[in-house]
Amino acid sequence: MSKTKKTATKRKATKKAASAKRATPTRKRAKGKAEAAEPDASKTAGKAPRLDRLDGEALAEASRQQRRQSKTKGSAKGATDTPKRTSALDAAAEVLRKAGEPMTCKAMIAAMGEQGLWTSPGGKTPAATLYSAILRETQKKGADSRFRKVERGQFAFVGKEA
Repeated sequence: MSKTKKTATKRKATKKAASAKRATPTRKRAKGKAEAAEPDASKTAGKAPRLDRLDGEALAEASRQQRRQSKTKGSAKGATDTPKRTSALDAAAEVLRKAGEPMTCKAMIAAMGEQGLWTSPGGKTPAATLYSAILRETQKKGADSRFRKVERGQFAFVGKEA
């Protein structure tokens, strides 16, 4: 046998072995109207059906399901069970207003905790976060800001409530 015949035979043998190892045969996907009309169930699992693509009884059932889901998700619109939590900026403005003098962000964080206005939800650097939030407000609102930078790292309350 010549060398080329041997390599060709080896290729055929490896192709056959590889196809025999496959557990499932490969199939070509049928492209037709039926496949395009019906979305794959695994992709749409857990999603609400689009109401604009339904008709008649299916539309009524889908709208009933959506109403049931919205009732179980939370309370009615506008109703709040718990009061809104005070933000760090609002608490800092309150602390500075009560103090009447400029403070550093570390001192503001400590005072907020002592007065029970705000506590960090677990962040490592709440003072740095407060510092950047105050700077953001002063840059965005300009003269209408509640804070004014007095010295390096110190802020004073201007007296405008937002």
